[in-house]
Amino acid sequence: MSEEERDLVEFRWLDSKPIGSDTVVFRREDGATVKIKVDVDKAGVAVNYTNPDGSPHYHVNTSLKVTVIPPKRRYYLPRSQVAPAIAPKKKKKRRNIVI
Repeated sequence: MSEEERDLVEFRWLDSKPIGSDTVVFRREDGATVKIKVDVDKAGVAVNYTNPDGSPHYHVNTSLKVTVIPPKRRYYLPRSQVAPAIAPKKKKKRRNIVI
């Protein structure tokens, strides 16, 4: 085993699922709502390494999604970013011919 391989810590991938809600909602004093969603992207426990006290060593990657909803519940976009409406296609009427 090379020195580089001995320097690597191997992790066993762990599945994660939320207990309860994965989103926390806050109401600001100005009336805005702040929603924060937490997701565990990757979690693992070390196979060939432990903490100095002997407990398992975990590696966890997380991501946060923050959404702020203003009190008036309105937002603005430049006209250049608004896609034009497309008219629905007209269906051809089928005619039944009786002979």
